[in-house]
Amino acid sequence: MATKTDDFAPFPVKDQLPGVEFCVSSSPNWPEGIVLGFQHYIVMLGTTVIIPSILVPLMGGGDVEKAEVINTVLFVSGINTLLQSLFGSRLPVVMGASYAYVIPALYITFSYRFTYYLHPHLRFEETMRAIQGALIIASIIHMITGFFGLWRILVRFLTPLSAAPLVILTAVGLVALAFPQLARCIEIGLPALIILIILSQYLPHLFKCKRSICEQFAVLFTIAIVWAYAEILTAAGAYDKRPDSTQLSCRTDRSGLISASPWVRIPYPLQWGRPSFHASDAFAMMAATYVAIVETTGSFIAASRFGSATHIPPSVLSRGIGWQGIGVLLGGLFGTATGSTALVENTGLLGLTKVGSRRVVQIAAGFMIFFSIFGKFGAVLASIPLPIFAALYCVLFAYVASAGLGLLQFCNINSFRTKFILGFSIFIGLSVAQYFTEYLFISGRGPVHTRTSAVSVQEKQKPSLSFFLSCPCTDSFWCCQRQFNVIMQVIFSSAATVGVMAAFLLDCTHSYGHASVRRDSGRHWWEKFRVYHTDTRTEEFYALPYNLNRFFPSF
Repeated sequence: MATKTDDFAPFPVKDQLPGVEFCVSSSPNWPEGIVLGFQHYIVMLGTTVIIPSILVPLMGGGDVEKAEVINTVLFVSGINTLLQSLFGSRLPVVMGASYAYVIPALYITFSYRFTYYLHPHLRFEETMRAIQGALIIASIIHMITGFFGLWRILVRFLTPLSAAPLVILTAVGLVALAFPQLARCIEIGLPALIILIILSQYLPHLFKCKRSICEQFAVLFTIAIVWAYAEILTAAGAYDKRPDSTQLSCRTDRSGLISASPWVRIPYPLQWGRPSFHASDAFAMMAATYVAIVETTGSFIAASRFGSATHIPPSVLSRGIGWQGIGVLLGGLFGTATGSTALVENTGLLGLTKVGSRRVVQIAAGFMIFFSIFGKFGAVLASIPLPIFAALYCVLFAYVASAGLGLLQFCNINSFRTKFILGFSIFIGLSVAQYFTEYLFISGRGPVHTRTSAVSVQEKQKPSLSFFLSCPCTDSFWCCQRQFNVIMQVIFSSAATVGVMAAFLLDCTHSYGHASVRRDSGRHWWEKFRVYHTDTRTEEFYALPYNLNRFFPSF
């Protein structure tokens, strides 16, 4: 019989998250798995559409080129997701387009050498080839970091205290994609957010419905309801006399993807021509690769929690990073204009649905490949207004941030050392990233700039982002300065990267050697996962198929 004292006992620490209906190694029945996989595909469409919509028009492409790039991103994402779930981390993560590569891609797009191409399509092809070459070179560094175990050496020193800011900022750092994008069309974005919260959190308790149905398919129900509502508003002429920016965000017939997409087209390597290689482009892309590795690590840790798996061993994490590098290489060969990362929104969907099954994500990869080939069908779904996706992000990003907060159960949160490292790393990560981003778009250059670039900007009366990225290289010294400026801008615009660097440095140096530091940081809880074979549960979640582990003894 429980005593009164037991009611006030602290909650026990859990290596695996309880309450998950399907863990990494288990699977729902096929009909349910297919619907859940389709839901993952729908969720990843937002990022898949947004990034090409930003880059392709600036590269000189139109709706046709944008549709082709979107289908290529979908095709490569499907392949990368399958490779990651089969041979990489073995976690239920969806690999898709990364925002970390947007600034380097813009740096290449605005390069002075492309101003000589007057025909838009020709300029698009030449720009795409330059981005492809930079991605291919950056992928080599990415694969070396993963497959040669360099990342494994670093993450072995990662503790729950330093991992918590990483996971939190991996989600919170994307806050600009959530409510600010929702507010671009508040009349459909806000209802979508309210409906999603009611369906997933309140209906199961109010109407005693089967909880799994309400939670697992809440995203599909929300999109269906609000998308139909948006179609009615568009057909009724509610946006006919509104500004163009409002019509672009709210109307369901302004994406231009349905008419521009081909019925059947299979993306293939080097479809835009032979890649071109430039050292300056490659260095900028390498910085984005580092940021993508950091943010993917945060998504991996969150996915292992939502999949009710044990903490991911450093060797498996490094293996997943290596296969992510292969994904970046595929992006460079096929021409996606961006590299790959583990999508935060799909990781959050694992928490919302309580389904962390690897098979569900593999089914989602099948949908990506299918709809990338049959472009007309995929374009219909890709034309969903972006404020609806932004409403989903408000909930899904919150789940990933909560996974980071959950890591604090391993730490002594009553320690002032813990409070300082946690609070400072989160605050400085958000502050520095916001400062670098605002500085770039307000001043036309990043806060890290050389004297040469400052003089050049002074000579321009109205500096702009395109000028910061496209100033001509008069000599090699100026080129090196410009590369350094862009590299610093890429790294310090990522809240997760800045936050984990601060947390990692402080955790390894602050009061080092004190008797309570190891316990306060929670290092002892993850000690048994530092080596692959130490915990018997590791084999269940992270072992390679077809007995391939015997060929990779360190993994």
